[in-house]
Amino acid sequence: MTGNHSRVRLGNSDLSVYPLALGGNVFGWTADEQQSFAVLDAYAAAGGNFIDTADAYSAWAPGNTGGESETVIGDWLRSRGNRDDVVIATKVGMHPEAKGLGAANIKASAEASLRRLGVERIDLYYTHRDDGTPVEEFVTALDGLVREGKVRAVAASNISAERLAESLAFAEREGLAKYVAVQPHYNLVSRGTFEGPLADVVAEHGLATVPYYALASGFLTGKYRPGGPDVDSARAEGAVRYLAEPRGPKVLEALDSVAAEHDATPASVALAWLAARPTVAAPIASARTVDQLPPLLAATGLKLTPEQTALLDSASR
Repeated sequence: MTGNHSRVRLGNSDLSVYPLALGGNVFGWTADEQQSFAVLDAYAAAGGNFIDTADAYSAWAPGNTGGESETVIGDWLRSRGNRDDVVIATKVGMHPEAKGLGAANIKASAEASLRRLGVERIDLYYTHRDDGTPVEEFVTALDGLVREGKVRAVAASNISAERLAESLAFAEREGLAKYVAVQPHYNLVSRGTFEGPLADVVAEHGLATVPYYALASGFLTGKYRPGGPDVDSARAEGAVRYLAEPRGPKVLEALDSVAAEHDATPASVALAWLAARPTVAAPIASARTVDQLPPLLAATGLKLTPEQTALLDSASR
């Protein structure tokens, strides 16, 4: 399996990551432990070192309570003995039994994640969703974890430009650990959530962007087509709605055209477009099976021409 072995620096942190993050949302959900281990092994063999999970994965699945993904990843790290080769990102605040960004919850949730992952420290710890807790409270709590050596760097997912700026200003003023990255919902068919004020704050402060839903729940793989066959996937419903939007089919057409020029897949092209956006360090994509991995890895070696980028830009506007 080919991939690009280079690493990118995550904002101004000391973390160096593979330019494609492996999403852990499927581990312990649509991928059982054996399948998950196979995907993790193949990703690592290709040079991948950046694994994204959350304490809430996958509480939504019948019979699961949350923490399943972290447990699978922890078992894999232990059985492979490769803890030091991997950058583990997890999140706090959306576990059904441990909601919110209150200081006590951040502290308790970090301990629970460390235990499930079987590690001594979390490399990148995200606030999963801004819930309106005063920035003083959660920034101070996160800084405490960094000072105790339980977390290397902190980041924010699902946060507004205003709140991000406020968090950074408070951390700067008080000399506390500052966010080094953001994880927004961002892809070729969802650009508005990130581009604009949020992207501006990220660029101004030298943060890295690690987009989730990089393939729009699988829509950008091209397997969902107007009038096409139904796809058996847990996420099909989320993907199909993009076909109803005017730009959905337009984006697929542009992806097909660029993919043909590179002898690549639409998924590789969609990820390559995202990876080349300003501040983007590593898009996140998940694979349920090993054969879903090659197009994701191939994206790391794909360079789009200015003409190809312009075509995708205009189709996705």
